[in-house]
Amino acid sequence: MSEPRTYPNGPVELPLTADLEPTPVPGCAGCAELANARDRARVVGDMTTVSDCNVFLRRHPEGH
Repeated sequence: MSEPRTYPNGPVELPLTADLEPTPVPGCAGCAELANARDRARVVGDMTTVSDCNVFLRRHPEGH
């Protein structure tokens, strides 16, 4: 007799999504500043700010 299963199903495998970083819109001063801040943060290893800048770039401004 085999061992009883102590879990309901096998593990769920989620897809790995490696989204590219957003690029600034040419001619937009706000996008350029966010991209510059992201670059400065990356140089000093502040990956939290890098991530925040990516979020702001994706949302800046809606309907760019």
